[in-house]
Amino acid sequence: MNPATTLAVSALRAADRVSPSLAGRLALPLFRQVRPVLPVRPSDRAVHADAEGGTITVRGREVVTYSWGRGPETVLVVHGWRGRASQFGPIVRELRAEGFRVVSFDAPANGASAGRHTDIRDYLAGIEAMQRRHGMFSLVIGHSFGALATLTAVRDGTATGGVVAIAGMGDARYLVDSFADRVGIGHASADVLAREFSRRVLPDVAEPFVRVDAVSNPLPDAVPLLLVHDRADREVAVAESLRLHDAHGGRSRLVLTEGAGHARVLGADATLDAVTAFALGGLAGVDAVGLGERSVPAASA
Repeated sequence: MNPATTLAVSALRAADRVSPSLAGRLALPLFRQVRPVLPVRPSDRAVHADAEGGTITVRGREVVTYSWGRGPETVLVVHGWRGRASQFGPIVRELRAEGFRVVSFDAPANGASAGRHTDIRDYLAGIEAMQRRHGMFSLVIGHSFGALATLTAVRDGTATGGVVAIAGMGDARYLVDSFADRVGIGHASADVLAREFSRRVLPDVAEPFVRVDAVSNPLPDAVPLLLVHDRADREVAVAESLRLHDAHGGRSRLVLTEGAGHARVLGADATLDAVTAFALGGLAGVDAVGLGERSVPAASA
């Protein structure tokens, strides 16, 4: 953490000891913090430079878009919090080689898109704008927070033949609770943070955390789900993908990697093999390559 963030966390902990209400309110700006911008990794520069660039308008702001390939079927990839589209470089290379067109965007305040703030409304609006431009997606692939946004968007009506959630979480409340654990504030302060976040981000939704909950409200029955997660992920616990897998039953497959972590899982061999198999053959394709678990592994649950 930088010195300013360290000071803010210390103030939060002090407030938590005397007033959870104050601590929850003070936590909101830190919880919503997006900066610093993630740079393009050296290994992804070639894919990043090879993209056809463009823009869309997301809630009144101009957002940078990317497109790779000219195939008849289109895959949308959605990056996570403090992420960028170029992180999907290995997946882009694999899917282009199989004849797919891959499209993406950098959410406001992420990657090459301007701004200081973003939230799930921007992600959902970005996905909607990309669908208006490109039509139905063969797949939508989301990473981390982008996976949660993808699951929400598809439940809201985004048309796709399948969803891939990589290192994703099952619901938005997980984000609040994991943040509270990281900064060292208690459950009461986390509850206040959740209420403040709801009022700020989804003020017109009666039960915002229910809307952004893919465990209690799974994907439509016709949409298959591929889940990929590293067992040792320190950012999002693997238990989140286990919950999602259990909630979706027989139309879900789960691939667990070892040692790839939260971000590098995007380029893991098992990830690339599973995503490619799913893109080409759906759940049967994943089964054919012998990667996906049909039920929750007892040893990992």
